[in-house]
Amino acid sequence: MTEMRLDHLSVHKLLNHMVDQAGEIILGKKPKIKLALSCLLAGGHLLLEDLPGVGKTTLARTLAHLLGLDFKRVQFTSDLLPADVIGASIYDKKSGQFHFQHGPIFTQILLADEINRATPKAQSALLEGMEENQVSVDGETRPLPHPFFVIATQNPISHIGVFPLPESQLDRFMMCLSLDYPSFEAEREMLKGEDRRSLIQNLSCTLTPEQIIAIRNMVNRVQVSDALLDYLQNIIAQTRNDPSNNGGLSPRGSLALLKGAKSWAFLENRDYTLPEDIQAVFPSIIFHRFSSHVGQHDKAKEKAEEILRNVPVP
Repeated sequence: MTEMRLDHLSVHKLLNHMVDQAGEIILGKKPKIKLALSCLLAGGHLLLEDLPGVGKTTLARTLAHLLGLDFKRVQFTSDLLPADVIGASIYDKKSGQFHFQHGPIFTQILLADEINRATPKAQSALLEGMEENQVSVDGETRPLPHPFFVIATQNPISHIGVFPLPESQLDRFMMCLSLDYPSFEAEREMLKGEDRRSLIQNLSCTLTPEQIIAIRNMVNRVQVSDALLDYLQNIIAQTRNDPSNNGGLSPRGSLALLKGAKSWAFLENRDYTLPEDIQAVFPSIIFHRFSSHVGQHDKAKEKAEEILRNVPVP
C-alpha cells in the first residue's frame, strides 16, 4: 500500500486496530498506547519513566511487532560504553584494514532499557542519532535506518544507582509517559491469563516501514489555523513566565507540542487540529522538560492542568 493509495479512513482503521491489539497486551492502558503511537507518527522519541515491572519493555516490544520494524534492545548499565551502542572499527588481520562493526543503534526501533543506569557519557551516544538520524564515528557520518525511533525506559530518580539524564537529552524526547499500576480489573485479567509477553507473537503486523513514512507525511499535512497557533503560543508563554518551570518549553519543546497535537488529531481521524488535541498531548510533552517535576508525574500533571486553565481556549 503506497502513499497514493492511503486515505485517512483506511489509515484510521489500521491505527485503531493497532491500538486495540496493543491493548490486549498492555491491559487498561489504551490512552497511553495511543499517546505512544502519536509520538512515533509525529517523528519523535519516547521516554517511559516508571517503577520496574509495570510493562514499559512489553509496550516497546508490542509496538515494534505491530509496526513490523526492526527492533533491538540495549540494557544500559554503569559499565556501558558509547561504542557498545554506536559500534566501532575492528581491525581485520587478514585484510590488514579496519572494518566498522555496526552497533545496536542501527535499527528502526531501539529500546534503551533503564537508560539512566548508564553514565552520562554512554547516554550521550544516542544524542546525535535522535536529533540528526545519523551517527559520526571515526570522522565518518553514517545514516541510521528510516524510520528511526528510540523508546527509552528509566527508573524514578529516587532509585539507587541511577544517573539523571541531562536536560539536553531529556529535551530530545518528544514525550514522557508513566504507565502506572493497572486497575483492579486489568490486573485480575492479567493474573488469570497468559504471560503478556508470550502473547506478542500472536499479534499481526499492522503496518510496514514504507506505510509509516507515508503516514508521517500525512500527519505533517494536518492543518493548523492561526487561532490555534495563537493558543499554542499562549500556552508556551505561560510555561516560560513561571520561574518554577526551569525556563519553560524550549523551541524544540514548542515544535514537539505542535507535532504531537497534529499527530493526535490524525489519530482522531481529522485533517485539522483543535484545542483538545493540544490539551491531550500537553502533559506528556512537559513531564520531563520541567526538571523540578522529573519523576513526579502527579505534580507535573497538576502543573499542566494549571497552565491550561490559565490560557483562554479560542
